[in-house]
Amino acid sequence: MKQKLYINGGWVEGSYEVELFSPFSGDKLADIACASLEQVDQALTSAVRAKEKMRMLTAYERSLILEEVSSLLMARREEAARLIAAESAKPIKAAYVEVDRTATTFKLAAEEAKRIYGETIPTDSVAGGENRLAFTKKEPVGVVGAITPFNFPMNLVAHKLGPAFAAGNSVMLKPAEQTPLSAFFIAGLFHEAGLPSGALNVVIAPGKEIAEYIVKDERVNYISFTGSPKVGEQVRSSARLKRVTLELGSNSAVIIDRDVNVAKVAARCVAGAFSNQGQVCISLQRIYVVEDIYESFIEHFMQEMRQLVLGDPLDPHTDLSALINPAAAARALAWVKEAMQQGAGLLAGGIAEGRLMQPTVLVEVPESAKVIQEEVFAPLVCINRVSNIEQGIELVNQSQYGLQAGIYTNQLGIALDAADKLQAGGVMINDIPTFRLDHLPYGGWKSSGIGREGIKYAMEEMCETKLVIFNRN
Repeated sequence: MKQKLYINGGWVEGSYEVELFSPFSGDKLADIACASLEQVDQALTSAVRAKEKMRMLTAYERSLILEEVSSLLMARREEAARLIAAESAKPIKAAYVEVDRTATTFKLAAEEAKRIYGETIPTDSVAGGENRLAFTKKEPVGVVGAITPFNFPMNLVAHKLGPAFAAGNSVMLKPAEQTPLSAFFIAGLFHEAGLPSGALNVVIAPGKEIAEYIVKDERVNYISFTGSPKVGEQVRSSARLKRVTLELGSNSAVIIDRDVNVAKVAARCVAGAFSNQGQVCISLQRIYVVEDIYESFIEHFMQEMRQLVLGDPLDPHTDLSALINPAAAARALAWVKEAMQQGAGLLAGGIAEGRLMQPTVLVEVPESAKVIQEEVFAPLVCINRVSNIEQGIELVNQSQYGLQAGIYTNQLGIALDAADKLQAGGVMINDIPTFRLDHLPYGGWKSSGIGREGIKYAMEEMCETKLVIFNRN
């Protein structure tokens, strides 16, 4: 298979090619066309031209295009899921879920395209405002620069493209190097759905040069980036006065009170910790259990975890597969070793064969360990005991991150108190922090990012507000 670039509404040869391999099998998947900076410049030029076309489309026309993409994707659901599984090693059953979510994301964008509202503002509430009419209107920012990661190669692309097109913008998309095929697949659907030429451009090349070019170019009006905090800081600095949305890292935690159904909660926590090999921004990495039920929780958690199947992502029985690259496994194992040297106990895992890392459980982990302080992005979870909920909240909040957090309790007062005190962009009551719906506001505090995704909320970021005043005097 040979994958070309998508520039100005057409498929274009790159300046050179790189080979793309499966993270699981090592088999070659495709030859990927890579863009030169001259081609990136051409793509940006076409995006600038196309922003006027997008601006002139009616809300109804934008909605129709997005609705059509959603329908086309569902018609090719099997193909799309296998593509995700092949290039990212996501288990196929999880890949199906991602495809379904992607279709929903575009459908939500189609609906929100019709709901871009301004407001009428009373001017006579202050002296000098008599006999005037004031209202606001929302206008597209222009060209959106979108940079996406490997872990949700289709749905996180949709979270950039859907709101951008719904709001009437054009897009320069740079997908992750390991998972470009999903992004090009989506580009093909937009091409088929009749998106104006140049409104979407997809370019890729190894390294950070293209991303830096997009972020710094003055023709790009807004940046939406999902990735690591370190790179996010660089993006924000390089973007200068551009508006940015940064969806960055986390080490999400849940607190478990003494009055819960331990078996049910443990099973849910296993899903949150090991879904997609832990390569999820809101993967459950830290579990704080009230000491009264600590031993019981450990027992149920381990029983549930032992049922997980590690293997080929295309096997429908597989729950976990390969990490995205060998460095990811090596880093996680090094952090496990460091935690054990500090006194943590290892209940399971801590080993890997190549990129296949066994699901790993650490207990009684010192708060200074990297597996507590940093984002692991691997199938690894830490389970620590706490004396009470207040201590759990304090430990959750000591993190530099604050994307999402959770608490399990049957006490309404405790739940409301935790909702007030937990320092995170989202607080899940009686659920894991890994829960997300694509239309809800999603984003973090502290080092977890700036701004919000979720279609309506992303569209607010991707629009400018204009004030119009009529003097009727």
